[in-house]
Amino acid sequence: MNQSAILQLAKESISIEISELEHLKNRLNEDFVKAVELIRSAQGKLIVVGIGKSAHVGNKIVATLNSTGTPSQFLHASEAIHGDLGVIQKTDVVLCISNSGNSPEIANLVPYLKSYSSALIGMTGNLSSKLAEFSDVVLNTHVEKEACPIKLAPTSSTTVQMALGDALAVCLMEINGFQENDFAKFHPGGALGKNLTATVEQFLSSQKPQVSEGAGIRDIIISVSGSTHGITVVTDGEKITGVITDGDLRRMLMSKTDISGITAKDIMSQNPKIIDKNSLAKEAMHILKDKNIGQLIVTDHGKYFGIIDIHRLLDEGIVG
Repeated sequence: MNQSAILQLAKESISIEISELEHLKNRLNEDFVKAVELIRSAQGKLIVVGIGKSAHVGNKIVATLNSTGTPSQFLHASEAIHGDLGVIQKTDVVLCISNSGNSPEIANLVPYLKSYSSALIGMTGNLSSKLAEFSDVVLNTHVEKEACPIKLAPTSSTTVQMALGDALAVCLMEINGFQENDFAKFHPGGALGKNLTATVEQFLSSQKPQVSEGAGIRDIIISVSGSTHGITVVTDGEKITGVITDGDLRRMLMSKTDISGITAKDIMSQNPKIIDKNSLAKEAMHILKDKNIGQLIVTDHGKYFGIIDIHRLLDEGIVG
């Protein structure tokens, strides 16, 4: 198979799945609304049941719901009929996923799912199946054809299941008023969690270079060169009055022949960009990018607290 044929086959596969998703969108009705309301009003959690490829889809749906504020748990159909049914409480709602709705495991299981839970939602492509018969609400995931060339491997059907699960999660998020701060509670780790929750104070430099306004050239050079950031902060008592960078020093040396009486106040750049230590790190990154600078001065109740560097934030995965 040549390159052109491979690309054509891929495009045809995607086109088939897009078409099936359009069909899904067009047949959404009050049953979907009922499913959302059942899940939202459940006194317990949502139990998602599946087997085969539908089990993989079910696990993904559970992961999405848990991360967006709807407590959920996956239950494998074959394990359920061998003891794990005990996880279902009468306050729980069950979402059972099966394309055929009649696989042996599902057919044997659905009466118990119905009996043990407060409500059973069936997600199936077969409205005449046993799953559909026992369900309080049926979500129709019928597809005209799979994207698979031999029309056997679950492809379009699992895509439709996945999309419908995402739609449930999105609607529940909106109805429950789930916001970015709520999302952050469930994602404390990794770059995503850092961008949502990490504060400036967590990424402070270990160095805190500082000189007074009256400091001479020798003290300024020692302070700037002693900092890996190439910057020092100028203060008047507890007040921040400016900053001096290694660039400021070079420009001064190139323009002056007599530097004996020059002080920090003569060289400094006034009104430096500052940020409070309790601000989000992503806010600091936004300022650094917007102003095209490498460091921000960090304050605590208006007092000089330290320095945050753009390279540290980049290394930590903060995107701003």
